[in-house]
Amino acid sequence: MPSTRRRPAPRQAEADRNDRELLRAAREVLAEDGAHASVAAIAARAGVGIGSLYRRYPTKDDLFRHLVDLSLDHWVAVLEAAGAEADAWTALSVFLTQGLESDSSGSLAAIAGTVEITPAMRAKDDRSEAMLTALVQRAHDAGVLRPDVSTSDMWALVEQLTPAPMIEQLRKRGLADQLPAAAAARRRVIAIVLDGLRAPGSPLPDAPPPKAVFDRRWETG
Repeated sequence: MPSTRRRPAPRQAEADRNDRELLRAAREVLAEDGAHASVAAIAARAGVGIGSLYRRYPTKDDLFRHLVDLSLDHWVAVLEAAGAEADAWTALSVFLTQGLESDSSGSLAAIAGTVEITPAMRAKDDRSEAMLTALVQRAHDAGVLRPDVSTSDMWALVEQLTPAPMIEQLRKRGLADQLPAAAAARRRVIAIVLDGLRAPGSPLPDAPPPKAVFDRRWETG
């Protein structure tokens, strides 16, 4: 039987495309300019008129808040996929590889403390924290994760590895032909990091970072 699923109307399809381009451009401009990224630069990078941007996102804060919300959704989805794995080490590997190899998250550390975190967003963050804690505990119980690695260590790894300077620089300079090699280099780095997480490992210096290191930066006011 032919599919009864309706295709989006041309105008809606164009709006959806513009939104995807705006979000992609916003991540790229944020990676280059940080919290000072301008909506004009984002619209220009996306090839979208500034009026179209403001119709979708009335303020820059609205755009940035949506990016943070999408990032939270991204990590919840990745952790759900990881948690479905039967093998403890595979689950942890899925968390890092799927989470870091996707362009849908991006580094948003530059806007920490500049956007309001809503109760719904906080709930997503709490959920991802609980799911990652469960993955780490599974890996510890299975004896595959070095015993001195904590949940906060894993989040710290994600934050340190989420920026991809080589890829960002190549994109900025229009060297698209080099992007596949840069992506392959990133996959190698992630594999090296995973290997370093395996038990038993050499003793790590200092204590794991406290959760406040991550949370306090997102407080506004």
